[in-house]
Amino acid sequence: MEIQKRNLQDGSVRWRVRWHQGGRGGRYRVRTFDRKGDAQNFAAELRRRAQLGTLDAIDSGRLTLAEYVAETWAKAYRAHLSENTKLRYGHLYDKHVLPELGPLRLNEISPEVIGRWQADRLAAGGGPVAVRDAFTLLGSILQRALESGHIQTNPARAVRKAPLPRRKEVRPLAPVTVERMRSQASPRDATLLSVLAYSGLRPGEALALEWRDIRDRTILVERALSLGEAKDTKNLAHRTVRLLGPLAGDLRAWRLRSGRPAGSALVFPSRGGDPWTLAAYQSWRRKAFRRALTGAGIEAGRPYDLRHSFASLLLHEGRSVIYVARQLGHDARITLSTYGHVIDELDGEPRVDAEVAIAAAREGLSSSQASPSVAS
Repeated sequence: MEIQKRNLQDGSVRWRVRWHQGGRGGRYRVRTFDRKGDAQNFAAELRRRAQLGTLDAIDSGRLTLAEYVAETWAKAYRAHLSENTKLRYGHLYDKHVLPELGPLRLNEISPEVIGRWQADRLAAGGGPVAVRDAFTLLGSILQRALESGHIQTNPARAVRKAPLPRRKEVRPLAPVTVERMRSQASPRDATLLSVLAYSGLRPGEALALEWRDIRDRTILVERALSLGEAKDTKNLAHRTVRLLGPLAGDLRAWRLRSGRPAGSALVFPSRGGDPWTLAAYQSWRRKAFRRALTGAGIEAGRPYDLRHSFASLLLHEGRSVIYVARQLGHDARITLSTYGHVIDELDGEPRVDAEVAIAAAREGLSSSQASPSVAS
């Protein structure tokens, strides 16, 4: 460590402090001051930090956000994320965070800068949910930078997230609508729609099902498909789901049609017998699922939305919120906030058995499809 006096051409004097970042053998770092006293004070601080073992952090705030993410955050923290989360974070970072905030030094990212960035992203047409997720990611990155001594405070904590748009209440599809969708689908897809709508499994959980998971009265849910690989369920909590009679019949018919595969075989394998890839699922959603929606007269929807149909069937039976939450595999508070309006609507209504409701929908659909031929 040394203090150097520099005489500039204009006659002024500067004082430069040079030190090894990371000790002997590390790269030289330089800080320039107008006054000798400031340089001496800074040199004293360097010596103090060297004794405390925190010298490496003295100049870290000068790293840009992009440098910190690439050199530190991605290597130290990204490795522990699931592949799905890595893809999601990568998309959010590349699209929303990197272009505007990436070139800034960590110590330049203030609450005002973050607030302006958030407003600019929304003004540029960024979706409120995506911008909030990007804000959360940025806050997490800055929190790690704070914990490792790169910055003194996390500026994201002083900024309010943009409000979310008003949430639309879920509208569960009635069994008759689900049956119309199934009538437009192939045997495999019709069975998959049954699993989604009549057991409440998430799409990834349904595609990871093995035949040995189908029991006499329940379905065991202990894994989910993510990017073509079977992993643990979303919240790491295994559960058993009630196996409704009509769904049990659909699964028996599909197993017979599939050639009675072994218990370890997937219920819904790809054409090659392997788990679906992400591309295969996205293709199915765009084509087969969209075709089923259109055939049933529905404008928009996601495979995930069929979980609402199962929840609605259970609530029509008069099942408790805790029971429904356990079947769906999430917290009872989420169930109450999501389906509270359905519960209110059913207050005082007669209870309807789920299996009876599905059977009635199938009988009604069969009758409507048979009536034209009878008339002719």
